[in-house]
Amino acid sequence: MRLPGWAFLVGMVALVAATALCGVGAFVSARQFAIDLGESGVAVVSVQDLLNTLPTITPSPTAAPTNTLAPGVTPSPTIPVPTATLDPLAGIQQLDPRRINILLMGIDQRRGETGAFRTDTMIVASIDPVRKTAGLLSIPRDLYVEIPGYQQYRINQANYIGDLNNYPGGGPALALATVTQNLGIQVDKYIMVNFDLFETVVRLVAPSGVEVCPPAPIDDSDYPDAGYGTIAVYFSAGCQRLDAVRLLQYARTRATAGSDFDRAERQQEVLQALRNEVLNAGGIINFLGAAPQLWTELSDSYKTNLSLEEIISLASLALEIPRDSIRTGTIGVQQTRPATTAENDQVLIPVYGAMRELFQEVFGGGTGAAAAPATVSDLADLKSRADEEAASIVVFNNSGLAGLAAATRELLTSRGVTVADVGNMNPATDQPTYILDYGSKPYSARYLAAQLGIPETRIQPGTDGLTSADVMVVVGTDLQPLLNGTSTTP
Repeated sequence: MRLPGWAFLVGMVALVAATALCGVGAFVSARQFAIDLGESGVAVVSVQDLLNTLPTITPSPTAAPTNTLAPGVTPSPTIPVPTATLDPLAGIQQLDPRRINILLMGIDQRRGETGAFRTDTMIVASIDPVRKTAGLLSIPRDLYVEIPGYQQYRINQANYIGDLNNYPGGGPALALATVTQNLGIQVDKYIMVNFDLFETVVRLVAPSGVEVCPPAPIDDSDYPDAGYGTIAVYFSAGCQRLDAVRLLQYARTRATAGSDFDRAERQQEVLQALRNEVLNAGGIINFLGAAPQLWTELSDSYKTNLSLEEIISLASLALEIPRDSIRTGTIGVQQTRPATTAENDQVLIPVYGAMRELFQEVFGGGTGAAAAPATVSDLADLKSRADEEAASIVVFNNSGLAGLAAATRELLTSRGVTVADVGNMNPATDQPTYILDYGSKPYSARYLAAQLGIPETRIQPGTDGLTSADVMVVVGTDLQPLLNGTSTTP
C-alpha cells in the first residue's frame, strides 16, 4: 500500500501540532510515526513528491509595533528576576551552527475566535543535524521572567502581550524573544496550534477513544470550559478509554499535587497512547480515511513561520534520529522556586544554575548525569564574562563559627575576586553554602560557585533585599575544608 505524500504530511503536521498541545515529543512523534508506517508495509513518498503536490504554507504576516502596553495587561509585580541571556549551551560539546531550535506553542483558542491568547503550552524542540540528536524542553507557563521591552510576567503572557501591542511578528515573535533572552537558547522558528486541532486529530484517527491509565483519581472542580467559565471534571484511577474532549481535559488539568509538573507526565502518556492508537491496524485505516478532512481542518488551526519546504526537511531529518538519541526534560521543581508576587499571584522563579544542568542533559546529548566539574578553560571563560559584568560582591556568614565570612573573603581575594564587604546572617541557619544573585549577574555567580566548589544549583535569585550588592555568598560550615586547605577546587 502506498501512502500519498500529501496524506503523510497531513498526518505528520497533525501529530506535531497535537504533540505541541500536549507539551511533549513533537519530532519524536513524527519520526516514529513514519518508521512504524514503514514497518507496517506503508510506503511513504519522497520529499520532492511532497513539494510537487502540496500548496505553500505562508509564514504569518508582520504587524507594525505600537510600543504601548494595551489595556487589560496587569502591571508587573516587583519580584526581581535575572534577565541576562545565560548562554546555557556554552559549556556543552560544540554544536553545529545549523542546529535547529523551534518553539512549539498551544493556545486556548476555539475556531472562529479572534484576539490575543496566552500560551497554555510551550516547548523548545532542538535538533542537531550533524550529531543526529534531538532534545525537547517543556517550559512551565508560570515561569516568572522579563518580557523584552515590557516588565516581569509569567512566560505564558508573552504571546498575549505581543499580539495586543502589535509587536513586530506578533505574539509568537515576542514569545521567541522571551525564551531567547531568559533561557539563553536562540529560537527563531515556531509552530502555534489551538485545542480544536488536538480534538480533531483524536476524533478522526481514534474515534473509539484513547486509553490512558491514571495512577490515582483526579478531581478538578475548576477546569476551564470552552465558554471561559469552569466545569467539574473527574477521572477515576485505572485504565480507561477517553474521547477527544475528555482526553484534552486529562492532558490539561492541573488539579494534582504536582500541578504543571504532574501535567507534563500526563501529556507524555497521552502522546504515547495516541501514537499507539494511530499505529494499530484500525488506526491506520482511520488515518487514511480521515486524511482529506484533516487537511481541511488544519488550515485555520495553526500558524508558523516555517515554510513548507522547512517542515518537510525537518520531517526527513527526524527520520534519521535514533530513538535513544532523543531526550526530553521539563523545567520543574529542581529548576524553579515558588514565590508569591506583590499582587498575590503564585509564580515560579527560575533557578538558573539548575537549569543549565538540565539543558546539558536535554540538548547536550549527555546521559543524565550531573555536569562535570569546571575545567581550566571553562573557568577562564567564566572569569572573562564575570569581569565584563563587574558585579559588586559581599560575603555573609550563615553559621555560628566566627570569622567564616572573613576567611572566605581572604580566599576569594587570593584568587583575584574583589569582595566589597562581609556580614552575618541573622539568624544563622547553617545551611550549605549558597549564592544569591540580586543584580542579573549570572556569570559572576557561576564563577564564584566554581571557585568555591559548590554546584550551580545553589545559585538563586536574590529577592529578600538584604544587600544592595549584586551578588551575595552565604557561607556555611561546609566550606571549612576548602578554607582550611584540606580541599581544593579548580
